Amino acid sequence: MEVGHRDAKGVPPSGPSGHIPYVDSMPAINGKESDSDQAKAGAGMLVTFDNVTYTVVNSANKKEKISLLQGVSGYFQPGQLNALMGPSGSGKTTLLDVLAGRKTTGKQEGAVLYGGVQPSGPFLRRYTGYVEQFDTLLGNLTVRENLQYTAELKARVSLPLADKVARVERSLRQLGLETCQNVLVGTPAKRGVSGGQLKRTNIGLALVTSPLVLFLDEPTTGLDSYTSQEVMDTVAELARTGITVCATIHSPTPHVFRLFDRLFVILQGRTAYFGPNNSDVVPFFQRAAQGLDGLSERSSLSDVEYMTDIVVQSDRQGRSDAITDYYAASDLAAQNREDLGRLAGVLNDLTPSQREYLAVKRATVTPSWFGLKTLFKYRLRADLKDPLFLLPRVVDKLLIGFILFTLYWHVGKDLSEQNITNIVAVLFMWTVVVAYSASAYIPAILMERPLFIRERSDGLFRVVTYLGFKLLEEFSVQFILCLPISAMVFYPLELSGSWALFWLVYYFTTLVGISLGYFIAALSPNMDVANAALPLFITIFLFFTGLLIRWVDTPWYWRWVGYVNFLRYSWGALMINQFQGANAIYLGSEVLEYFALSGYAAWQFFGYLTIFVVVFSFWAWLALAFIKHVVR
Repeated sequence: MEVGHRDAKGVPPSGPSGHIPYVDSMPAINGKESDSDQAKAGAGMLVTFDNVTYTVVNSANKKEKISLLQGVSGYFQPGQLNALMGPSGSGKTTLLDVLAGRKTTGKQEGAVLYGGVQPSGPFLRRYTGYVEQFDTLLGNLTVRENLQYTAELKARVSLPLADKVARVERSLRQLGLETCQNVLVGTPAKRGVSGGQLKRTNIGLALVTSPLVLFLDEPTTGLDSYTSQEVMDTVAELARTGITVCATIHSPTPHVFRLFDRLFVILQGRTAYFGPNNSDVVPFFQRAAQGLDGLSERSSLSDVEYMTDIVVQSDRQGRSDAITDYYAASDLAAQNREDLGRLAGVLNDLTPSQREYLAVKRATVTPSWFGLKTLFKYRLRADLKDPLFLLPRVVDKLLIGFILFTLYWHVGKDLSEQNITNIVAVLFMWTVVVAYSASAYIPAILMERPLFIRERSDGLFRVVTYLGFKLLEEFSVQFILCLPISAMVFYPLELSGSWALFWLVYYFTTLVGISLGYFIAALSPNMDVANAALPLFITIFLFFTGLLIRWVDTPWYWRWVGYVNFLRYSWGALMINQFQGANAIYLGSEVLEYFALSGYAAWQFFGYLTIFVVVFSFWAWLALAFIKHVVR
């Protein structure tokens, strides 16, 4: 029995540009439309792809190219649930990524059109939703907070907050998440919602933005049969509201299989079947697979199990070309080509709103200042309540402060030559430990990389907004923390000079460490590389601070390192602050003269130190914006 309502050609009835007429199910709020700058909730857009080919360079042989997609064609219409099926490695996710514009490497040929127009990157980020195979959510926010956070970043600033809340309420109802809306999503260290609720929340992130097209990559991965059915029932209901929905799926249950209106089966990058999900599917594959060995008994399998068995066996036996060649020569393929041509005749009849959506230039809806405000509103508050965020940033400073406080008590009041070494050691350790503690900030970028990539691809924010938030969050926490720690060391040790400068040098050295840690994290492909690179970088700089070898004794060909060494300026500023005007003698010379620091001002060195915050932050932005560690 055929699933879904179709015309005689197997193509659902449609209005202009292949757009199914749809009446927004969400009532107007305060007599106003929900968001004139956003796609109407539930409205979809026709997606067509014609003769799409995708090739990549063989990683084992750089001179060889591999075709992952070979001339595939088809279309997905609003109001339908479309399945992309095939064995592992057949090209399902590749095709999904090509259609969603999420490929970062390789060469793509052929036409992919939305409403008859080649989509821009900003359009795809703003008006399509993409549910990743593996869930990437903010674990220290609740289900509702994750949806609200996304809704505020994906709706125009002028839209009233009540309208954004209404979107979230609608998504919670549609996805059956009302009972768990105030439960934390959870992290590996903290239990949260169930697997099915997590998957539905991930779908909700896409839904709350009112997408025209929704892509889902293996939405049932890792779920039991009951939860898979629950999730796909929800997806099918979303498709019925008018959204264009396409999902890759590997081994659906019979119930889940029956939910799909149309199937696109792909084998070795070629089309094996594209058509309605009806009673003709299994006979089609039976005819295509004549002579195939090792098939299970038809009577013992459901339709989807038998079809999957044919597809998998043909792939394993190297006979996938027989299936794809059969489709290419079939009346169904000819009918699909005719349908694709017929649809092309009305593709350019777009509504003014659709033309506006397709012409957008910015990938983000909200400006950077509003994105920054929203990130602070949700993520800062959650981070400050998370012990796993606070402990690495607090414990090391408290511990080092306590050791210096108890080990070097009153050391600063004795300026005898025998005690100078102790004072110099205190100031050196006060600088160096802060630099090494920068490793605590590396996970903030590296562990969030999948989340950052997903949120950036979804058009939630620009790179500068994300990095600005991360830096300002850390800077704010350290501002509060460095004040008491520096006082706990400066006054009990009875150090000389200005406490304000002592604190500022400590604080800004910490900021340099944070921005350096972010830069190395953004530059590194994984945690192992970052954890090796940062200590090596800091250790190299230690040799050129002016203590382990005096500046005047440094070979001329190494002196350039001292000029670009933030530790030299940190330690030098503290030394000048401590000994300037003290007339302290060390090894026959005045202390500052011995260490080649005489003639410099402490505030001058501090000024040089602040420059490194800007430089490393800029490099971190460059790395985040332009280095792609995840290749799709």
